[in-house]
Amino acid sequence: MYPRMPSTPHPVQKEILPNGLVVLTEPMDHVHSVSVGIWVRSGSRREPAELNGISHFIEHMVFKGTSRRSAEDIAREVDRVGGMLDAFTSKELVCFNTRVLAEHLPQAFDVLADMVLDPKFAPEDIAREQSVILEEIRMTQDNPEDLVHELFTQNFWSSHALGRPILGTPETVSVFTRDALFKWFRRAYAPGEIVITAAGRITHEQLVALVTTHFEALVPADAAAPDAAPRAVPHITLRSKRELEQVHVCLGVPAIPITDKRRFAASVLSGVLGGGMSSRLFQQIRERLGLAYAIFSDLNSYHDTGVLSVYAGTSLETTAQLVRAVLDEFRRLADEPLSEEELRHSKDHLKGATLLALEGSGQRMSSLARSHIYFGRHFTPEELIAMLEAVTPADVLALAREFFSPARLAASVVGPLDGFQLTRDQLAF
Repeated sequence: MYPRMPSTPHPVQKEILPNGLVVLTEPMDHVHSVSVGIWVRSGSRREPAELNGISHFIEHMVFKGTSRRSAEDIAREVDRVGGMLDAFTSKELVCFNTRVLAEHLPQAFDVLADMVLDPKFAPEDIAREQSVILEEIRMTQDNPEDLVHELFTQNFWSSHALGRPILGTPETVSVFTRDALFKWFRRAYAPGEIVITAAGRITHEQLVALVTTHFEALVPADAAAPDAAPRAVPHITLRSKRELEQVHVCLGVPAIPITDKRRFAASVLSGVLGGGMSSRLFQQIRERLGLAYAIFSDLNSYHDTGVLSVYAGTSLETTAQLVRAVLDEFRRLADEPLSEEELRHSKDHLKGATLLALEGSGQRMSSLARSHIYFGRHFTPEELIAMLEAVTPADVLALAREFFSPARLAASVVGPLDGFQLTRDQLAF
């Protein structure tokens, strides 16, 4: 029924340096560029409460200069060859990455390695970056969609580190010192916690040579302590902000870890629920009832847990009706199996998104890292599609019945809430 996809032209290759650092490559002969990422397995969930935000702070600080380069030098050297340099911090990972034409890889990798291995953490740069990140935190507080998600996450995971903001808080960020940054940096950026991946016009030998030159002297450190398992809390959180025009709602339930064999059924479930313009939530709540302009579901999975959430914005007068309409869709998914047509549509949507993303070297580079970090192996596009195609209506129904229980449901609401109440009885379905 579906055309056979061409096999991967080159196998993924892996090398482990003597100090424990992992190198992975996937050549792509049809492209002119190469994407390289340095991945650190130490995101915000490993931070103690008093250092909340330090992973994100260090991610910013490595761009501020090294012993060999100023911040301007770092930006200029990659920019002048038409390359891109970026980074991000998540709950479980930090990534520094670059994409350049293959001929400029040695220069770009030298910049990337220099940043990750030898940041200066100059006191004056720390002070400036504290001001920048404090503004970033304030910006989140001023964005109601960001705020409702942050409130939901903090209360959903309660006192666990997974619930703390990636950016940190004004109280923690304001007191970061150079000594604290270096102490965390040396612990987190150990070779056993680093995975370096590349995809594009590159050979495995080329990347291994570059990584060996820059990273072979990096000294191993003690392994990080195992992450404490989180426990979801079915909370109801209301935050009144009278200056807003809309009420912003986030409803969610515990989901499954990223490694769970049912993850493809969970993706289908989230897609059917609120994954696009043809999803049930969009069609029912926006198109038929006219209760919201923006509404969508989101599936966030971690190595030991997950959460499925729904976001929507509406007026105060229609908030209760919107919540009830979302709960009705939860109940419908738990009561009735998907039709073959709806299942087919969701699979085709996910398959298209997966394969289109994997056409780019950046996504291939990212996929290499995540597959190794979470699964210890690489999945070919053919394997991914086969696992997706194996999902049945019964699989999705079983997950929906597990997920959508009123006792597991959490809610956060932000907006002009004068007189508004949301009770556990109202969340029954």
